[in-house]
Amino acid sequence: MRLTRKISCESCRFKCDIHEAAQFSGRSFSGAKIIQAQFRKHERICRQGDPVSHALYLFEGSAKLFIEGINGHNIILYLMKPPAYIGLLSFFESIHYTYSVTAIEDSKVCMVDLNFLKELYLENHQVLLKLNKAFGKSVALIMNKITCLNQKNIRGRIAESLLYLSEFFGSVKYTLPVTRKELGEMSAISEENTVRLLTELRKEGIVAVEGRKVTIKDPTLLRKISELG
Repeated sequence: MRLTRKISCESCRFKCDIHEAAQFSGRSFSGAKIIQAQFRKHERICRQGDPVSHALYLFEGSAKLFIEGINGHNIILYLMKPPAYIGLLSFFESIHYTYSVTAIEDSKVCMVDLNFLKELYLENHQVLLKLNKAFGKSVALIMNKITCLNQKNIRGRIAESLLYLSEFFGSVKYTLPVTRKELGEMSAISEENTVRLLTELRKEGIVAVEGRKVTIKDPTLLRKISELG
């Protein structure tokens, strides 16, 4: 991780909701004590169990949010791409992160003083609405993940993960941003079963897989597999 403290938010082309709200309320943005952090691919942005000290805003790159399980058995809850707030689930209730976030490509994050954001949240209606919307989206993704893992078999779960990635990239053709092991962690199945299921779906003509390049050839059938689970 590389930190930069001398940040000119006025000249930044990735202005976040926090900057807009601070201007609207007449606050000096210097109170936000902005620190910009650059993370390399696979570098940890925040770690489960660590204290929450800043509000984190992902403005470049992408990352995975996951629960660290016993003996390295992790569960990836969802992926993030800009603009995205990191740490909203620990914003008020917990002083420690209840999950970890790792960059899946070189990424940049703005770290905002937590107390500054809390004050804006309480006094600015627009900040409240926008953060609550982002929080609600995070909760919805997690609830959907819980339902998927609890009610679907492994074939339905891998189908759901492939469809999720298709929606994430907005295309039926995409390059896997994660390894086979991590794809398994998105579906709560082993790496071996992940490889086997991808092979089955490929032989059935539902998907084409070449290295990390995936093409969903029959989205309707894949969605049916996901739904029936």
